[in-house]
Amino acid sequence: MPLRQRPTMGGGGGGVAKMPAGQLWLLLLGVLLLAFGVPAQASRNTHYDFVITETKVTRLCHEKTILAVNGQFPGPTIYARKDDVVIVNVYNQGYKNITLHWHGVDQPRNPWSDGPEYITQCPIQPGANFTYKIIFTEEEGTLWWHAHSEFDRATVHGAIVIHPKRGTVYPYPKPHKEMPIILGEWWNADVEQILLESQRTGGDVNISDANTINGQPGDFAPCSKEDTFKMSVEHGKTYLLRVINAGLTNEMFFAVAGHRLTVVGTDGRYLRPFTVDYILISPGQTMNMLLEANCATDGSANSRYYMAARPFFTNTAVNVDDKNTTAILEYTDAPPSAGPPDSPDLPAMDDIAAATAYTAQLRSLVTKEHPIDVPMEVDEHMLVTISVNTIPCEPNKTCAGPGNNRLAASLNNVSFMNPTIDILDAYYDSISGVYEPDFPNKPPFFFNFTAPNPPQDLWFTKRGTKVKVVEYGTVLEVVFQDTAILGAESHPMHLHGFSFYVVGRGFGNFDKDKDPATYNLVDPPYQNTVSVPTGGWAAMRFRAANPGVWFMHCHFDRHTVWGMDTVFIVKNGKGPDAQMMPRPPNMPKC
Repeated sequence: MPLRQRPTMGGGGGGVAKMPAGQLWLLLLGVLLLAFGVPAQASRNTHYDFVITETKVTRLCHEKTILAVNGQFPGPTIYARKDDVVIVNVYNQGYKNITLHWHGVDQPRNPWSDGPEYITQCPIQPGANFTYKIIFTEEEGTLWWHAHSEFDRATVHGAIVIHPKRGTVYPYPKPHKEMPIILGEWWNADVEQILLESQRTGGDVNISDANTINGQPGDFAPCSKEDTFKMSVEHGKTYLLRVINAGLTNEMFFAVAGHRLTVVGTDGRYLRPFTVDYILISPGQTMNMLLEANCATDGSANSRYYMAARPFFTNTAVNVDDKNTTAILEYTDAPPSAGPPDSPDLPAMDDIAAATAYTAQLRSLVTKEHPIDVPMEVDEHMLVTISVNTIPCEPNKTCAGPGNNRLAASLNNVSFMNPTIDILDAYYDSISGVYEPDFPNKPPFFFNFTAPNPPQDLWFTKRGTKVKVVEYGTVLEVVFQDTAILGAESHPMHLHGFSFYVVGRGFGNFDKDKDPATYNLVDPPYQNTVSVPTGGWAAMRFRAANPGVWFMHCHFDRHTVWGMDTVFIVKNGKGPDAQMMPRPPNMPKC
């Protein structure tokens, strides 16, 4: 079944020729409003069909079968405008259960279409289908969609492009062309088997065999040069690069040789523009940047330039795929170059100073057309420690984790365990015994979180399905605190259902008496995924005005499956616009 994009506004037609076009339009609009709860001000509805199938692809001289959407890797791009509603019909013709998530879309009052398995839905089983409703409200820029089941997003992912709503424009000159640039990873082995082996042994996940740009490893990887992704440009024109980190395990530095990049947005929100030689982007994040094609085309300069990405990773105790990946920017109006493309200078893989310097420049664009609303008063404070841990190996077994234990991960020393009934259904139907509503606001014990080599008795954590329940409208401040248990490292923390203001960051242990004085409450970036510094902390604020069940987790996928997660349940408010939508009739069954 091919990809179909079917705007429901516009022409009439179809098989109801006897009905006047105006009446047909009103009828269709009424049906959509009734069936999907679409707000009346929505500018249009667009439909896509996503068919998940087993697809053969070849990378690194190696052919294998992957799960892909409509036979594409990466998958198709969804196009929308601010305030649109997009309907995606998902047909699972693969061999395993799967779900899809619309990363960074707030989905107001609509957790039913958010997607994480056993959190807001049961998976879509092979041979079944499910229709997602994606409600765009404040988002504008670049987001992305991906599978939210096990390690499926390694190949099941794609871009979401949200243009300004009709009658409005970009807060910068319109680019000549736009291009999604998706950073990812490739494993020669089956990712499902890699995960199963890790779960069997209790050890770490095998690293990827290549990093990729738009699904291709690039010129320097085996059997890859002919398929390297290429982007054509013309001198004097400006291009918008929509960069997405879809990788499972690596933060990435990214640059384009011979060109500076003007960063104008992140995570579907605008930033105050700043110009850099490189960016740092964590798994889950998106960055929008303008590239001016301003290199000489008279033959005095090269006509081809490498785009390149390199992992940023600081935990020397963990193996990492440290290989660069490349794509090519080529000028179509310049004489062909005889030599290889120019290469960019990327920071070293462990360059914390370079990572910190880049992230410090992220500030919201604050204009009349794009205002911000940073909460000044906080109702509830949370300090959430982030740790990679261990749990004891089963009796009479040998495990491959540290100390012959089993690897785990935790937030506030709770290692989240997926239930067998999704939490949204359990909450909606008041089913007891599925989760515990007592996720703690602080860690169970305090120690020097970031001191190297903490005692081994601090390694251990406990499994649980603890969630945080909050009243509608509560303003929360969450401080994520990295710990050095099994090695300090940066963690990309993602919250579903909300964007949040990243009001502060620092190294060492968060000091509640001193560090808030350093907060940026004027123009902090508005993000859905924040990179918590290695051996440091990040503070974010949000107003819990979206009723429903919302997942919060590290976007390193192995950390997610190990338990570095929790759930926010936001209660209904008083008015009809503060109430969660009713359950759709076609939700998958567990």
